[in-house]
Amino acid sequence: MTQTILITGASTGIGKETAQLFQSRGWNVIATMRTPENGAELAALDNVLVTRLDVTDGASIEAAVAEGIEKFGKIDALLNNAGYGAYGPLEAFPMDRIRRQFDTNVIGLLETTKAVLPHLRKQGSGTIVNISSIGGQMTFPLGTLYHGTKFAVEGISEAMHYELAAAGIKTKIVEPGMINTDFAGRSFDMVNDESMTEYQPVVQALFGAWSGDIQGSEPIVVAEVIWNAVTDGTDTLRYRAGADAEELLTNRKNLDDATFIGGLKAQLGLDKI
Repeated sequence: MTQTILITGASTGIGKETAQLFQSRGWNVIATMRTPENGAELAALDNVLVTRLDVTDGASIEAAVAEGIEKFGKIDALLNNAGYGAYGPLEAFPMDRIRRQFDTNVIGLLETTKAVLPHLRKQGSGTIVNISSIGGQMTFPLGTLYHGTKFAVEGISEAMHYELAAAGIKTKIVEPGMINTDFAGRSFDMVNDESMTEYQPVVQALFGAWSGDIQGSEPIVVAEVIWNAVTDGTDTLRYRAGADAEELLTNRKNLDDATFIGGLKAQLGLDKI
């Protein structure tokens, strides 16, 4: 029987690329997004169901899972991909935007997973892949909220790895580096208050560094890693995606805090502040 994957945040970037890859390799794909009208290209493909799922709307999660099972008979894999990045001084963020960051990147992931788990547990098999980031193992300045959510995804996934194994369900984490997507546009929430003058040198240094020519990996690189995570048949927990992820996360693992953080400060020019 053809296998089926449900993907959140499938309208663009990593989610869309992964949907196309799995479909091209013979899988059924439940491609979910907040605005299904943006999924016309995916909807034109065979064995692809495009439907609405907003990870902050529990009813839409339940409806998408039910529709996918009705359409294809089962779900074999879940890709928790939907998310965005909130950056800026913590003090400048209003609480509603703080909650939105955690509701989307953490609570939404948990609620979507809970909606799929009864089905996976009943069939005694399945794979859950959670998209983390290099930012789930290391941090950049001003990323208190974003990195907080991705560190949470890492801990959630590692703990799930233990408990879900007893039900025959595998849990995987994919950690992309910089990716050439519209993350910095559509999926980026920047808050700054210039009256908080103490933070402005950090803001200027970070965005000065990020405004340069940063060469990220293409989304297909991450999609291939996701494919491997779902299909390799192993109990491997973490998968890195991109050459920069390999380099940065290896350095983070091998260097002490002072050395790694000091090197990052120097790269960003923060050592002069």
